[in-house]
Amino acid sequence: MVTSPVQIGVSARALQRDALELRGIFETVDETSCPGRLNFHMHTHHSDGQLSAENLIEQAIRLGLREFAITDHHTVSGFRKAKQYLEDWQWKNPAPIQRRGRHKGTRRLPRLWTGVEITSLLADVEVHILGYAFKPGHAAMQPYLNHCSPRGHDQQAAQVIASIQAAGGIAVLAHPCRYRRSPEELVAAAADHGIDGIEVYYAYDNPKEWRPCPKKTPTMRQLAEDFDLLKTCGTDTHGPNLTRRI
Repeated sequence: MVTSPVQIGVSARALQRDALELRGIFETVDETSCPGRLNFHMHTHHSDGQLSAENLIEQAIRLGLREFAITDHHTVSGFRKAKQYLEDWQWKNPAPIQRRGRHKGTRRLPRLWTGVEITSLLADVEVHILGYAFKPGHAAMQPYLNHCSPRGHDQQAAQVIASIQAAGGIAVLAHPCRYRRSPEELVAAAADHGIDGIEVYYAYDNPKEWRPCPKKTPTMRQLAEDFDLLKTCGTDTHGPNLTRRI
């Protein structure tokens, strides 16, 4: 789900349209997309990040982000705050924003998509599943938006994935190389449960200047292709700077 013109009380048709559009955006993601143009993994102080929603939006505007998602753990409070701030900012700054550098002209504000990061069990291992473009008020999402990890059946990866998709969203396995099982095992298991994509472009080694991990990215890209999965990117920002993780 996007901030505008789609509102939280949207129809199933609008949700489907949003998901299709975001899928198209994910299909353009490559190693150069993040953090300057696209960023689909970041946190505010509504979960375990340092940034306020307002500061995050200001940074997104300054960076010239085109599409992004706030993926706080088990809450959309930060998304809602950021959505309102972005709308207010647009009203207060009606003049077109000028691009700097070689590409002159105007551009639209960054587009904010609904997002969340959910703790889940996949192949008996705790993993994180990212949800995008879902309807926050959908009944299927309620076990996952209570500021705490789900339990029991709700925590199983198959249920998390199905719930995100039932709410019109896209389910993505976050940073597949950070868990106690191999990415090959986990991606295969996630694909069996109908996952839509995996986070391919991720800075596992936390470099000073963000860039996808050169050792792990080729494996992630190949796994996505092997299982016909979407490829996403994100800084997984928890600190004060959207261009870094911490």
